[in-house]
Amino acid sequence: MTRSRAIAVGLIIIAAVAVGGYVAYDQVLRGDSAAVLALPSASPVVGASSAPEVSFDRVLAGTWTVARGSQAGYRVRERLANLPAESDAVGRTSDVSGSIALATNGSITTLNGATISVDTTTIASDKPMRDSRLRNEGLQTSRFPTATFKLARPVEVPAAALAGTAADITLTGDLTLHGVTRSVQIPAKAQLVNGTIQVAGSIGFPLADYSIVAPNVGGFIVSIADQGTLEFLAVFAKA
Repeated sequence: MTRSRAIAVGLIIIAAVAVGGYVAYDQVLRGDSAAVLALPSASPVVGASSAPEVSFDRVLAGTWTVARGSQAGYRVRERLANLPAESDAVGRTSDVSGSIALATNGSITTLNGATISVDTTTIASDKPMRDSRLRNEGLQTSRFPTATFKLARPVEVPAAALAGTAADITLTGDLTLHGVTRSVQIPAKAQLVNGTIQVAGSIGFPLADYSIVAPNVGGFIVSIADQGTLEFLAVFAKA
């Protein structure tokens, strides 16, 4: 084979690999533009993805359990090789369970305990092929089917939140993801609306903190700076 022909063949192979990698990226890992999970700005509308109106005895103290309308999932910025990222990959599930415990002392209401579990095997994005890959790579949901958060420090609930206005809180506790547990502080907002306590928040973290390796497609590393975000909207009804 002549030198010029060898160079041409080499260029064709490189082009084929590049095109194949881009096709894999486009079909498996290209993200979407789903909005960040947040508290509803108005009373939630009854439906498959929202919390129904719930009445309660006006006694805040006691146990509240996760109700319909709760969601949790991930967000990660993606790119192909050194090309600019085009969008976020977003995966979510409504398979969220758990409960919180509230106590009252005079005019002060305190969140004394919270345990939340997420079924990672049901997390879905806009790309079924991405979800299939995450069973064995990245989140490895086949090996680590559950993510959990357990509150480690009581939180005083702002009076504004109990009056129906979104208010800031910080949730300090242990987050277990991909089989790794770390102490975290999650900034969140809370409000009491239609008889439900709604809490929304997110936390960014290096994937390496939880031993998560970004998926590799066709030799092209996808995702940026080993950074991911956990998002959640938890709706609680009085037990």
